[in-house]
Amino acid sequence: MHPAFSIIFFTSAAGAGYGLLALLGLLAPFGLLPSSPLFGLAALALALGLVVAGLLSSLAHLGRPERAWRALSQWRSSWLSREGVAAVATFLPAGVFAIAWIVLTAGSGGGGSGVAGVAGWITAAMAAVTVYCTAMIYASLKPIRQWANPWVPRTYLALSLMTGALLLNALLGVAGQAAGWSSLLALASVGLAWVAKEGHWRHCATARPVSTAETATGLGHIGRVRLLDAPHSEDNYLLKEMGFRVGRRHAVRLRLITRLAAFALPAALSFGALVAGPGALSGTLALLAVAAAALGVIAERWLFFAEAKHTVTLFYGAGEV
Repeated sequence: MHPAFSIIFFTSAAGAGYGLLALLGLLAPFGLLPSSPLFGLAALALALGLVVAGLLSSLAHLGRPERAWRALSQWRSSWLSREGVAAVATFLPAGVFAIAWIVLTAGSGGGGSGVAGVAGWITAAMAAVTVYCTAMIYASLKPIRQWANPWVPRTYLALSLMTGALLLNALLGVAGQAAGWSSLLALASVGLAWVAKEGHWRHCATARPVSTAETATGLGHIGRVRLLDAPHSEDNYLLKEMGFRVGRRHAVRLRLITRLAAFALPAALSFGALVAGPGALSGTLALLAVAAAALGVIAERWLFFAEAKHTVTLFYGAGEV
C-alpha cells in the first residue's frame, strides 16, 4: 500500500496523544501525578493537542473533507465510523476530567478523587477504545494479509501505551518531579511494544499466503496461472496505491532503524533517566527518548503501509500475497 504521510502522522500523533491521555486518566485518581494545576494543564494540552493534530491530518487525507461528518452515521458496519464516534465521544469525559482535575482537585494532594477519578477512568477507557478502532480499520481488511491478523490491534495499543508513557516520563522530568516508577513504566511499555512489533513482523514473514493467482482467478484446477500480458501500459491508480513496492534492502534497513530508534534507544535512555534520578539530566534523557521514539514510530508506520500487499496485485503479475 502507498504510505500517505497524513495517515502516518495521524496514527503516530493521535496514538501518542491517546496513550498519554489514558495514563493521565488512570494515574491521576491515585495521586501519582503532581497536583500542580500547571502540570495538569500542560499534560492535558499536550495529549489533546496531539490527538487534535492527528485527527486534522486524517481529514486532509480525505478527498472531500467537508463530508467527513457523514462517516459517523455508519458505526454499525464501519470501523472507520466507529473510530470517529469514539474519538468525538472521548472529548466529553476528557473535558470533565480536565476541569475536575485541574480546577477542582489540583493542589489538594489527592490528584483526583470523586468526579475527577471517575471521569479519568472513563477517559482512559475511551482512549483505548479509539486506538483499538483505528487498528481495526486495517485489521478488518481481509484482502491484505499483513493487516488482517490479531497482531495489528496489539501493536497499535502497545505503541500508543509506549509513546504515552515516554511522554509522561519526559513531562515529569522537565517538571523536576521525575519518579522512578515513571521510568520503569516507560521501560516496561517499550519492552511490550517491541515484543508486539516483532510478533507482527514474524507473523507476516511466516504466515501462509491467503491468495494466489490461481485462487484469485478461480483457474487453479487447470494448473499454474501466469500473466500473459500486463492489463495497462503504465501504472494506474490501483498499482500506485495498492501495488506500492518497497525494495527488500530498504525494508531491512528501515526495520533496523525502527528497532534502534523506536525501541532500543528509548529503552536505554529511559534506563539512564531512572539511574540519574530527579534532575536536569533525567529530564534531558527522557526528552531524547521521546525524540528517538517519534522517529522510530514514523519508520514503523511507514513500513506498516509499504509492506502491505493487496490481493488486487495478483491480477497484475504478483504470484501470491
